[in-house]
Amino acid sequence: MSEDFIYFLWQFQYFRTTDLRTVEGETVRVIHPGFRNPDAGPDFTQARLFIGEVEWAGTIEAHIRASDWLLHRHQFDRAYDNVILHIVWDKDPIFLKRSDGSVIPTLCLSEWADVTLLHRYQALLAESGAIPCAGRVAAVEPFRRTAMFDMTLLQRLERKASGVMTLFHRADQDWEETTYQLLATAFGFQVNAEPFGQLSRQVPLKVLHKHRDNPLQLEALLFGTAGLLTSEEPDEYETILLREYRFLATKYQLTDRKLPAYSWKWSKLRPANFPTLRLAQFVKLLTSANSIFSYLIETGDSAVLLRYLQVTPTAYWQAHYRFGKSSEKVLATLGQTAAENLIINAVVPLLTAYSHHRDLPEYRDRAVDLLEQLAAENNRVTRIWQQLKIPIRTAFDSQASIELYRNYCQMKKCLSCQIGVSLVK
Repeated sequence: MSEDFIYFLWQFQYFRTTDLRTVEGETVRVIHPGFRNPDAGPDFTQARLFIGEVEWAGTIEAHIRASDWLLHRHQFDRAYDNVILHIVWDKDPIFLKRSDGSVIPTLCLSEWADVTLLHRYQALLAESGAIPCAGRVAAVEPFRRTAMFDMTLLQRLERKASGVMTLFHRADQDWEETTYQLLATAFGFQVNAEPFGQLSRQVPLKVLHKHRDNPLQLEALLFGTAGLLTSEEPDEYETILLREYRFLATKYQLTDRKLPAYSWKWSKLRPANFPTLRLAQFVKLLTSANSIFSYLIETGDSAVLLRYLQVTPTAYWQAHYRFGKSSEKVLATLGQTAAENLIINAVVPLLTAYSHHRDLPEYRDRAVDLLEQLAAENNRVTRIWQQLKIPIRTAFDSQASIELYRNYCQMKKCLSCQIGVSLVK
């Protein structure tokens, strides 16, 4: 039993309402159950109901046991003085009072609900698989899955946009700097996201802009500050970068901002994902437009964006994956999958955040449209859904399914999910 089940019963009124009575014996007639409160305070707000002959408007609090009210110390919180009904599953021999001494009526739902609902809910919670409803999800009406995917996709967009807005405020509300830091983190492709993001904070974009026309100096600034110019016997190109870095780091007071070399992860990475090559590709992207921010938010065609992002670094990196040792066949150009990843994890959140900041919904629509243009991601989570015969065709689907899996399925929040609710019903 969990309080989620009680919320579910009350929100959807899944109990007998004929001759409904409180523990104290008063009749109850629900006009409106109220709205689920996601914040601190009572569980439902704006509820309206008749208790006896009196109409009440206010909040409703739910617990498994009546005595949980005291356990949670609500008796000391004046925010709970507005509670008009206490709904519980187990009634304790306890009578609760507001601070003015008036009794808070209690409704014991176990006396009025169909126990079959509880058994179905418990069966979901008892499942040990990654997705509790795995055995039945394919049988749920497609429109319910679609509605849940729509909801989780929007939740994912909002959450990522919130992270972008945090960057925006830290960057003195400069969208160009925000875009630079966001793209840098995305170029880390999870494994090296943290050092890439830290590097972008150590070397401001305004410093790089002064050398936009000189890729060698850009590489010197970023490779040097990244702590990646550390070869014991550097080749000619690394020697040149190191000399440039020492001069520029002194000029811009960056010497003390250098990252330790151990910040970067190399283990189990394919050469095409080595941080040195990714950083060289990122440098090339920085030279591609006067305003990367403007280009990204004004381009609604995924094919155009993909071509823009699939940069090829300078000549040295077309023959090297890291400093020193050359390779005959280097996959120097940023690949299609990597470019799609950048759109999903940088461009789409950027568009959503900008949409909120400027109150321009067309930018969020553009973000959603880009996801619908891109093919679905292929990862562990999307493969789980596909094995259950759930169609994952576009990046819209894959992003929604990832959010559903991580924030609902793994946490077993089945009664906050339209799919789970339909199965319990």
